[in-house]
Amino acid sequence: MSKPLLLGMALVLTSTLSLAQVPIIQPGAPGQPSRQISADDASNLTNLRVTDADVKFMQGMIMHHQQALEMSALVDSRSNQQDVKLLSERIALSQADEITMMQEWLQNNNKPLTDPEMDHSAHGSDHAQMMPGMISAAELASLAATDELAFDTLFLQLMIKHHQGAVTMVERLLEQPGSAQDSVMFEFTTEVSTEQKSEIERMTAMLAGFSPDPRVNLRAGFQDAGEASLNMELLFALAKPDGFFDPANPAGLPMSRLRELAAGDTADADDEADEDDETAEPRPSLLNFANTDIAFAPNILIAGNYHGFNIYDISNPRSPQLQSSVVCPGGQGDVSVVGNLLIMSVEQTRGRLDCGLEGVADPVSTERFRGIRVFDVSDFSMPVQVAAVQTCRGSHTHTVISDPDDKENIYIYNSGTSIVRKGEELEGCLDESPYKDPDTARFRIEVIQIPIARPHEARIVSRPQVFADADSGVIAGLWDGGDHGPGTQTTGQTNHCHDITAFPEIGLAAGACSGNGILFDISDPLNPVRLDQVIDPGFAYWHSATFNNDGSKVIFTDEWGGGSRARCRAFDPQTWGANAIYDIVDGKLQFGGYYKLSAPQTEQENCVAHNGSLMPVPGRDIFIQAWYQGGISVSDFTDTSSPIEIAYFDRGPVDEEKLILGGYWSAYWYEGLIYATEIARGLDAFALLPSDKLSANEIAAASLRSSEADFNPQQQRRYVWPAEPVVAKAYLDQLRRSGSIAEGQDQALNVALDQVDALLKSGSTGDSDIMTTLAVQAASLSEQGADETGATQSRLLAMASTLQGLAERLQ
Repeated sequence: MSKPLLLGMALVLTSTLSLAQVPIIQPGAPGQPSRQISADDASNLTNLRVTDADVKFMQGMIMHHQQALEMSALVDSRSNQQDVKLLSERIALSQADEITMMQEWLQNNNKPLTDPEMDHSAHGSDHAQMMPGMISAAELASLAATDELAFDTLFLQLMIKHHQGAVTMVERLLEQPGSAQDSVMFEFTTEVSTEQKSEIERMTAMLAGFSPDPRVNLRAGFQDAGEASLNMELLFALAKPDGFFDPANPAGLPMSRLRELAAGDTADADDEADEDDETAEPRPSLLNFANTDIAFAPNILIAGNYHGFNIYDISNPRSPQLQSSVVCPGGQGDVSVVGNLLIMSVEQTRGRLDCGLEGVADPVSTERFRGIRVFDVSDFSMPVQVAAVQTCRGSHTHTVISDPDDKENIYIYNSGTSIVRKGEELEGCLDESPYKDPDTARFRIEVIQIPIARPHEARIVSRPQVFADADSGVIAGLWDGGDHGPGTQTTGQTNHCHDITAFPEIGLAAGACSGNGILFDISDPLNPVRLDQVIDPGFAYWHSATFNNDGSKVIFTDEWGGGSRARCRAFDPQTWGANAIYDIVDGKLQFGGYYKLSAPQTEQENCVAHNGSLMPVPGRDIFIQAWYQGGISVSDFTDTSSPIEIAYFDRGPVDEEKLILGGYWSAYWYEGLIYATEIARGLDAFALLPSDKLSANEIAAASLRSSEADFNPQQQRRYVWPAEPVVAKAYLDQLRRSGSIAEGQDQALNVALDQVDALLKSGSTGDSDIMTTLAVQAASLSEQGADETGATQSRLLAMASTLQGLAERLQ
């Protein structure tokens, strides 16, 4: 029996000796010779070191995974959703298995299982600085205190955040020199990143499915996307005019996607674009023709575009006619109009003085234009460029300032956000640190004067350093950029304003200035003075501002993701990429509340708070707002702390597979309708429909023609409602809705207002009985108003004033 065993041992020995005689080759670098090495050298991995970053990653990830197990353990007793239970089981099984693997890895490398520098007494502790995505003790307690649908929603939101944190941990590890060289480490980090991203997608879809909102999961399409609306009616959707899109690719799809569609393949293509890069530009094939902001003149709408602007005749508001198209590339193309002058912002380096299409190839060129263009539009069918004011950072947006004491000039606040051009191209442009040279082209705005009778003499007249520290005088005196602590946004440095909205009648302006929201005194337009500034740990980029009608409130918007990213997903925080509403009290900004689009959007839809305007409903503060591919939302912020949505319209994404920049850039109320520029598709208009949240009388009162027919969104004017029966009825509807008026008084007023309306329409006056009724009712309302507070008091007194005005009209 021993011979076969000995023979087997001999065979093994012979085989080993035979293999040992085979040369072991180590190739050199390309073009270098190979060399023969020993078996000991071949198996020596001592130079492949496990780094300290590797060890801390594994120790931290064990703790990270343990918290996921703790969260998953809550599901069985609190959720009624089978899908959520199955999800939690998968998470628990996979992460428990991975914890065992990580512990073995640490033991094999003679490393402790825990990091002695970290507190391991409670998995719910705050470890956000060391491990992103970790859930706080308060969040964990809140999760444990809920059940059923509320639990499922919060569980998915927190688990998505948790998974995103794990992906971030992997990304941070791989940034460390020499990390993840070990084969087990490399395989594990790859699996964590891949599997957790896939899990995030599944959880996001599941979370969105919990919402009953009709806007969720609309059909994708360029001209045939699904639509959903509430209390809004789409009147028309005009496609972009010829010359303002690529005929071979009107939707602006990337070439990889075009090839897929041509082949009938809807699978994901290899796309090199980094969808998670917050600073990446939107797809250039579309951005070159993107619709932007809007301005209005009497019976005229001007729609800005990166390629120029389009002028529409809206004398028949429901059937606009394209009057002329002006091709003048340079982006961003925001427009304003004052009398016979049209002002346009130009920022990109491709802009040319002569509006040429070929761009400017040279890094320094006298042909390049970046700044403010001025056009004579006395004939809207043939605009003529009459001035071009060069600026150091171009013009991203601009604000018209009307100085009541200066009727001969238009003043412009210019907001440049882009790179500083070279001093060789434009004298005086410096891109130095503000601490090294206070004449830097950053940390300031430009004030431009345009003489109305001589617009060709337009020039910069001052460069206020509005961000300076009041005590030291250092011009970089506000937010310096960075995050605000664990779990907060990373906010851009305050070295420019994106939008400044001016309200000259009250001498105020609100600046959305990258890292700060700012309130300015502009009683001297050439020398704005900063009254107050605020920061918000949830704001990534302070983008725009809108006052309410009496200037007692201001809405600031946060353009988280730069407008080109999906930031309205089911798991995105409701205070990020949202509106922040402030009361203005004694020249100071006091935070009131947040408002964000309530319907979750998909990964294929760029969505974040963007441009909007007031709807002038007497007695209420109502905001109409574009949310890119989140659609249009109409919200009431009369109660600063509790804004509510009252109407909306939304379309599905441009494409079902890829995020293609699209949706509404701007949505503005003008003379009774909502007009909106759709970035990829064209120009839309909407009518609001009466509902229990907005009455027919309120819509009619807001539709009364303004005495100021020009409308530039960044310059607000106080709206004064005339003494009309429908205005009184709007107040009456509000008082009735809130239960603030007696039923008998309500009925008497309705009858009297109907009679007044009939008399005014017939041209009759002098009905003493009706005048007496109005006077009595007005006096009664004034007395009630004296005993009321807040919005009710304001409505009672405003209605009394309207009734008195009607009585005077009947005399």
